[in-house]
Amino acid sequence: MQHNENIFLTGFMGSGKTTIGKKLAKSLRCDFVDLDDYIEKKERLTIQTLFENFGEATFRKIEQTCLNELLSLDSVGVVSLGGGTICYENNLEKIKKSGTLIYLELPAVTLMQRLEKSMNKRPLLKNLKGEELLTFINNKLSERQNFYNKAHITISGLNLTAQMLQQKIIDQKK
Repeated sequence: MQHNENIFLTGFMGSGKTTIGKKLAKSLRCDFVDLDDYIEKKERLTIQTLFENFGEATFRKIEQTCLNELLSLDSVGVVSLGGGTICYENNLEKIKKSGTLIYLELPAVTLMQRLEKSMNKRPLLKNLKGEELLTFINNKLSERQNFYNKAHITISGLNLTAQMLQQKIIDQKK
């Protein structure tokens, strides 16, 4: 498959955007960028520190600036977006104009199981467990669902492989 278009992966925290994104970029022989990693390198602070010290609104402004930098490049490759990136300002429209937006969809219970294993790096989930965490995930998912539903492609993140995702992209182009 010739790759000359950007691919953006969106979905809730824990949906596998970074993991599948790296594999997809490797199989497409293109670059991979995790937006959160890009922000951390540029700001020289962790996402958690940005949230704790400056709040979500400031973080979203920084996120948008970094996204705009990536979108201004001729080609980025495969980009793993933050779970809320497409929900702010006009990010969704800009991303969709710049490439293919793919929503990795997972049930809330699966997300909860995955997130309980990686809580320490997720500022929005601090101190949430069990039912509280599940309620938080369900609330955020319903807030973001209208945005996620506007992706070019929606695919289940359960047992997803880079090959399956690549085929879905090829099929969508037909």
